[in-house]
Amino acid sequence: METIIVQLPGPEGPAGPEGNAAGRPRLLHLAPGDVADFGRGLPGGEDVAIELPDPGISRRAGRLEAAGDYWRLSNFSRTVSYAVENLEGAGEYLTVAPGRLGAPVPFEFSRVVLPALHHPVTFKVFAPQHAYLGEQSADGLGEQTVHPFALDPTAKYFLVLVALCEPRLRDPSDTALPGVGEIVDRLRPLESCRDLTRSAVNYHIDYLAHTKLRLNPGEDGAAPDGSRTGAKRARLASVALRFGLVREDHLALLPRTRP
Repeated sequence: METIIVQLPGPEGPAGPEGNAAGRPRLLHLAPGDVADFGRGLPGGEDVAIELPDPGISRRAGRLEAAGDYWRLSNFSRTVSYAVENLEGAGEYLTVAPGRLGAPVPFEFSRVVLPALHHPVTFKVFAPQHAYLGEQSADGLGEQTVHPFALDPTAKYFLVLVALCEPRLRDPSDTALPGVGEIVDRLRPLESCRDLTRSAVNYHIDYLAHTKLRLNPGEDGAAPDGSRTGAKRARLASVALRFGLVREDHLALLPRTRP
């Protein structure tokens, strides 16, 4: 199972963690112990896994290393620092100084930013296997149990999942699921979701389905209305509620409803 997923720079279509040839992002999957160099590379970029074609970027600018449930960043530059932004934080970031090797990155959703000649060059890194305490640990009884669904209740994708499951949490007999537009409207009153878009919600749904809950692609058949997106939302809600990943107490994360 991969520790990190790198969204390679370049043209991209609809946002989502599972890219394909139809205009969606190109992805690089790294398992624990795997490394990937990034930079301008030799002509054609054959010697780097993440090609950043800007004349202001070194041919080998740095390296990513997958380690356990997080990743490390090495800065091979002798003169400039790199920034790693937390895409789920309110401006949170860390700086990797010139020559720093193996700096650990704790964020689940990151954007690596390199100063370049024309404008900063960026690429995104996802660490979907972050572990969260799921039960009381027992000292001296072997390895700690890892929760099979590593969900972060503070992440925006979790808010999307709660909004998706809200109708069934409030009334188990309610079989209707909110559409993408309804989820956007439900979450926008939150300060962290003021700029939430339909595209972003679709991205979070894809990320939950393919990376966090690892739904079987063969089960993403068309919904009764012919919508594959509707079928994916239905499967997400079903799995989340069946295994208690979203519970009634999580409704407190949503904006207060009007009487």
